[in-house]
This record gives sequence, C-alpha cells and structure tokens, in this order.
Amino acid sequence: MKRTATLLLPLLLAAGVTLPTAAQTAPESPVAPDSLWKKSFKAALNFQEATLSSNWRGGGVSSLGLNASLNAQANYRRGVHSWDNQADLLYAFVANKGQGFRKSLDRIYLDTKYGRALSPHWDTFVSLNLLTQFAPGYKYFDDANGQQQAQLVSSTFAPAYFTAAYGFEYHPTSYFKLRLSPFAPRLTVVGRPERFVGALGETPYGVDLGHSTRFEVLAAQALAEFDKDIATNINLKARYLLFANYGSDLALRRIDHRLDANLTAKVNRYINVALTGILLYDYDQDRAVQYSQGLTLGLVYAVQNFKDKR
Repeated sequence: MKRTATLLLPLLLAAGVTLPTAAQTAPESPVAPDSLWKKSFKAALNFQEATLSSNWRGGGVSSLGLNASLNAQANYRRGVHSWDNQADLLYAFVANKGQGFRKSLDRIYLDTKYGRALSPHWDTFVSLNLLTQFAPGYKYFDDANGQQQAQLVSSTFAPAYFTAAYGFEYHPTSYFKLRLSPFAPRLTVVGRPERFVGALGETPYGVDLGHSTRFEVLAAQALAEFDKDIATNINLKARYLLFANYGSDLALRRIDHRLDANLTAKVNRYINVALTGILLYDYDQDRAVQYSQGLTLGLVYAVQNFKDKR
C-alpha cells in the first residue's frame, strides 16, 4: 500500500496544486484518476428445472438446479507499474427428488499480482493466489444392501492452496496472458485430514496424518488466462494452471493440471446461456483425470468503467 500511495502522490499534487510555472507554459494534461483503475464486476444466477407428474411414464425424476457465479476485477496501471486483483467465485447444486441436495460445482479463486514492465509485452511479477471451495463435497455409492451412502471427500477450505509465485508474464494482447514462475512455493491446508482417509488414502491431498499443512518450497507454476468475445454475444473465458514440485519428484505423472472454462452466450442484456467446465489432474487427489460440467440458462449483471479493446 505504501508503494501505491507513493505512485498516487504526484497525481494528487497535480490535481490540487497550481504551480507558478503553469501560467508560462501549457501544462501536460493530468491522467484522469478513473483511468488508473480498470474495474469490472459480473454476477450470474442460472437455473435448471424439471417437474414430472407422479404418473409420468417416460421415467426420470423432478429436479431443481442453481448455478451462481461472480467475477470481480480491479487492475491498476501507471507507467511501468501494475497491480492486478481478481475474485472468481462459483457455486452450483442440483436437488433431485428422493436424493436431496448435491453440490455440482464449487470454486473460490482469489489472486493479486504486482508487475513491473520490461517491454510492451513482458513484465516481471510477484503474485499470491488462493484456490479452494465453499462447502463440503461427497462421494455417493450404493452399499451391499443397495442403499445409497455419502462419503466425505472434501470440506470448506479443505483443501485450500496458497501459492506465491515469482517470474515473468507475457501479454501479447488484451485478452491473453501467460505467467511463467520458476519459483512458486505452495502451501496446502487440510484441516483434520483423517476425515478423508476412507476416500482418499493415508495422505489426503498430500497432507500427512497428524498435520494440517504441506509446504512445497521448490516448485514451479505456469498460469494462462484467455478472455475474448469469439463471436457476436459469445464470450470464452478460460484459465489453465500447471503446478510442478521439483523439490522431491518431478515425474510427469505428478505434475498438476487444472483448466477452468466458461462459454457464455448472451440472449439479451440480462439473460444468458452458460456452459461451465472444469478439467483437473492432481496426483495427490486421484490417479485419473477429473472433470465437471454444467449447462445453464439464467440472469446476468455486468458493469465496468472501461471499454474493451478486443
């Protein structure tokens, strides 16, 4: 914050103080305060619903689904300095008749990054981000008697990943960014990991029993972001995250990959159709690829203080 205050001080002086030389030479036009910060806010509430009569012979069950998402950004730039902040939240559930409430999508992603420009397309940066979830997650299965059971596999902020990254960012266009971090230590937090042993084994999310954290110091991270209107009223937003721990074992099968993608088509200003998907491979969670997908129709509200250059 001290650095930000230092950067803003010349602007405040230019706005509130008239220098003696101003009458002799035409002063340069000061930068408008609003132009230093680019802010955007987008919230969506999407629904899916099916109602069947008790004598419906086509099969199936009545269901209700809800998908809520929020994305807020506040990005500051002045000269070679930049400070980018993002909150990306997603939660969805479905309630099938006779099965009750079940979570389908859940994400909390918070990111802050300070950058210093090296060239028009390259920055050095330092960043801190958090990736976790809102609510407990369950694995559902039928027991020997054919009764459905629920097994806890995750919980609120369990796991939670805190990653500090240092490196270089490449941004050739306004809609694509790539961060390359040869040094990206990560802290994994799992409160009471013994809760998940039955579903995940003796080291849930890589955390040893009797501990609540795992600290991976020697690690690397790559983060790519894409956000572009690929057609009229159709937007594709994607984020790919790679994490590799080369402090202990750099085998290819142990490199983590996560892809979050959202394809949104506007029906009008307040109604949209959204296809949301998550593709995940994490050796400490499961040896196979995981995925989650949802298609919804609902309401959207968006506002920003700048015009897109795309």
